[in-house]
Amino acid sequence: MKLANRVAATQNVGLNDLYTAPDPQQISFAGGYPDPAMFPQAELTNGLKQAAADRAAFQYADAWGDRALRDQLAALMMADGIKATGTDILITQGAQQGIDLTARLMLDPGDGLVVEAPTYLGALAAFNQYAPTYYEVPMQEDGMDLEALQKIQLTHPVKMIYTVPDFQNPTGAVMSLEKRQALVRLANRFDVLILEDGPYRFLRYEGASLPPIKAFDTEGRVIFLGSMSKILSPSLRLGWLVASPQLLDGLETLKGAADVESSALIQRGVSRYLDAADFPAHLAQLRQTYRDKRDVMLAALHRELPSGFAVTQPHGGFFLWLQGPAGLDMTRLQKGTLLPAHVSLVPGRNLSPHHTMASGARLTFAAPAREDIEPGVKRLTKALRQRVRQATGSAD
Repeated sequence: MKLANRVAATQNVGLNDLYTAPDPQQISFAGGYPDPAMFPQAELTNGLKQAAADRAAFQYADAWGDRALRDQLAALMMADGIKATGTDILITQGAQQGIDLTARLMLDPGDGLVVEAPTYLGALAAFNQYAPTYYEVPMQEDGMDLEALQKIQLTHPVKMIYTVPDFQNPTGAVMSLEKRQALVRLANRFDVLILEDGPYRFLRYEGASLPPIKAFDTEGRVIFLGSMSKILSPSLRLGWLVASPQLLDGLETLKGAADVESSALIQRGVSRYLDAADFPAHLAQLRQTYRDKRDVMLAALHRELPSGFAVTQPHGGFFLWLQGPAGLDMTRLQKGTLLPAHVSLVPGRNLSPHHTMASGARLTFAAPAREDIEPGVKRLTKALRQRVRQATGSAD
């Protein structure tokens, strides 16, 4: 029996490779997992117990989501610069469902979709199901190259732009204030929707926070995605999106068709948690822990990396980008050298729809234990030096 083409399109991205059972000796810099020691387990358990005391939490609910939680998230958005009420928010199964719902809302086969190069591989897995025509925009230190984007828009029909403006997955870059404003102007000019993926906005380790792109939205063409996966727990599968009414109606219809609703029990439990817990203190603890891990990884990389390699210096989030010399294939390195050495990363080839980033790779400092980061970097850089020697014929 012949399966639909979307199955192969999703499998080819490599998303499932991040969630395979790990080698017990492996130090993984691959999957974007939060540190399990940072889950507020006791507080979340208490919130879920309170929610479970109400029998209504076990019943069907509507696709929009729990209104009390939506109001709490709207207050969080207001404090972050997005004007929103609970009626502007749709609860999703993590931000990943928000990506899928937006793609289903907007994309027919062949429609033009702009993504950053490199970009989040989970977004590519979702987008590939809808067979868009991809246009890649290079990343710069201050976000996507808007001159390159404008050239694309002048010569090709583009329907949607996907961006991770804060601590971009996978480079860690932050889009500048000027580019955020200019991106909205370009979207207005060319009648394009912007999908702003913001799972790392609350994980800034230094510097001043910039307003979300959604804060500059004047025509209702920016959808903002939020997630509790990185800041509370991935298994909650709790995300949200903020959109204009004309977009929300279609998104809610599509969500109802996909899964009817997100878990009322989970939503109410998280709402009780937000009522009772010191959420700002929890975020401050996350920032301190992840800042320390980032610094350990950067120090080890700066000390150990062979010449010809460079890394980004993220001010927040979970990731940094390792760039190797031209001609290096990180996928081959991963399969041939890194996995036998019990260390892993995400090859750049998987982070581009056109597989254009083969000599780069994504590393995460969030998931591994602090004490494993330096040994893992040593395993990684030993493999890189071995590869350089093979390429150059050097005996050093």
